[in-house]
Amino acid sequence: MKFNKIFISCAFLLGCTMCSSVSDTVISSIVKEPDAKRYMGVWYEVARYPHSFEKGLVGVTATYTLRDDGMIDVLNQGYDGGFEGKLKTAHGKAKIPNPAKPGKLRVSFFWIFYGDYYVLDLDSDYQHVLIGSSSPDYLWILSRTPKMEPEVYGRLLAKAKSLGYDLSKLAQVPQK
Repeated sequence: MKFNKIFISCAFLLGCTMCSSVSDTVISSIVKEPDAKRYMGVWYEVARYPHSFEKGLVGVTATYTLRDDGMIDVLNQGYDGGFEGKLKTAHGKAKIPNPAKPGKLRVSFFWIFYGDYYVLDLDSDYQHVLIGSSSPDYLWILSRTPKMEPEVYGRLLAKAKSLGYDLSKLAQVPQK
């Protein structure tokens, strides 16, 4: 498989040991028992902390597919520079290292380098999710649809703020 450098950087950054870590409040907020089968499918990136591996990307989606071995295939896609730009893709995999903590995943886009993927808030209908990591420098808001209701977005912002995330760093992601 050919990997885009933009997403390989993501895997390296997330997979390396971070100097700072999230608070105990974040760790205790990880969703205890998400249903992996219900989580599968397409998620639209509504907002994120900006990083070089997603710089200039719009229309970003993440598609999760459960594998027979219990791991999860991950396909991230986004358009470079605008909706008419080149579609960039990255294929990765995710695993749940501790079945007793299924909301605390590890994701890899490159070889053996894994990064944390913490499900911090997930609605009961599996339509909206707040994702963080072991570093306070990573945060995403995802939705099953390209647009999110303002009250839902506000609730997820409030949750992120209560966990100590800096909302001034959050950038909305254009979607079609």
